[in-house]
Amino acid sequence: MTHEDLNRILSNRGETLAELSASAPVLMVFLRHLGCTFCRETLADLQRVRSDLESQGVIIALVHMSSDLAARTMFARYGLEDVPRFADRHRKLYRAFGLRRGTLGQIFGPVNWKRAFEAGVGSRHGVGKLQGNGFQMPGVFLIDQGTIVAGHAHLQVSDRPDYRKLIPIRA
Repeated sequence: MTHEDLNRILSNRGETLAELSASAPVLMVFLRHLGCTFCRETLADLQRVRSDLESQGVIIALVHMSSDLAARTMFARYGLEDVPRFADRHRKLYRAFGLRRGTLGQIFGPVNWKRAFEAGVGSRHGVGKLQGNGFQMPGVFLIDQGTIVAGHAHLQVSDRPDYRKLIPIRA
């Protein structure tokens, strides 16, 4: 990731990632397509930990592959419509952060079928229309002053990182 990458795309608020991370640490969450049950599970997880993260001075930002209207509508279902969001239909930020297209095993492997049932049916996140690249792998990175200080690039689309563990304990 280069300084140019941090200035490549503007958020819905007109800020670059460089500008955003200069003001506070940013938990940059790269989502799968908005119809994916794991994307929806991620949004629900972020909704649950949002106050914990914000109390530590962390800004949550979301990267998606859809239109801003579709993203805002989906994020509103999880109380996240007001967080900075970056529309990245061409996946330039995804690539800059090393997030690639998944393999068939990473997308459709047995562990993912089990987890998809748990998230989609058990937790009622459901499944929606494909919006974006269905093979794009998700990930999450903590960026502070333009530098990645922690991160998790998903090995499976069903990975469920503990976002709080990515945040260093502040004395």
